[in-house]
Amino acid sequence: MSEAKEAKTQGENRKVKIQIKDVSFDYVDQKTRFGALKDVSLDIREGEFICILGASGCGKSTLLSLLSGLNKPKSGELLMDGKPIKGPGIDRAVVFQQYSLFPWLTVKGNVLFGIKQSGRKLGRKERSELADSYVESVGLASAKDRYPSQLSGGMKQRVAVARALALESEVLLLDEPFGAIDPKLRLELQELVSKLCANYHKTVIFITHDIDEAILLADRIVVMEPGSIRSIHKVRLPHPRVREELSGTEEYERLHRQLISAFYDQVEDKIDAGVTL
Repeated sequence: MSEAKEAKTQGENRKVKIQIKDVSFDYVDQKTRFGALKDVSLDIREGEFICILGASGCGKSTLLSLLSGLNKPKSGELLMDGKPIKGPGIDRAVVFQQYSLFPWLTVKGNVLFGIKQSGRKLGRKERSELADSYVESVGLASAKDRYPSQLSGGMKQRVAVARALALESEVLLLDEPFGAIDPKLRLELQELVSKLCANYHKTVIFITHDIDEAILLADRIVVMEPGSIRSIHKVRLPHPRVREELSGTEEYERLHRQLISAFYDQVEDKIDAGVTL
């Protein structure tokens, strides 16, 4: 069996980590009710990297908020390891577009917070050494004593990723984490997150509206249209992936065409329906 076929078989044999079963959710503003999600279902396997792709307002961030436990569904079930998700928990780490760092803590202090939240019983020296290893893994060893106000946007997001990893959660939820970062740093962080999630064996749900980002990172890409899943695409490209090497390959071009069609068809549907983008 070839390495590619063996990896595919191993992936399909992994247990289902997260189940989204017929989930619906409404936002209510005074007397107005807006249906954000309707009967959404998806199984995510252990160690899988899922990108959820869609235009603004399609419900992808709403779905992530339900998985994080910050909101509860109107109907349906959200399960992790067969157990209902009832609220936030350290078994699911979240990284948002905004960095959400503690400004009074250093880089290392922010990561130490994640370690302490994980509940592991470690001595002071062990915690310090572990924090150093996570800081080093995101390339910030020389900046570990700086405060967030002394960091660039890209550096802050690296700290947020390191802190999320330090929780040692099995599931990592990322809500457009690189949306506010310039293109060069964005590419560096994409490759960093891909490498770290593989090294730490995370199950990842990553929200994006960037087709190239989704192809670079994902094992499967879930395209959403307003309130529901439009299509699911398996990415048949080996990891690790380098963007310059992907562009122009037959598989990349095939997948890119499919995603362009799925993504922009839903945008046209919204325009035809009179929705302002």
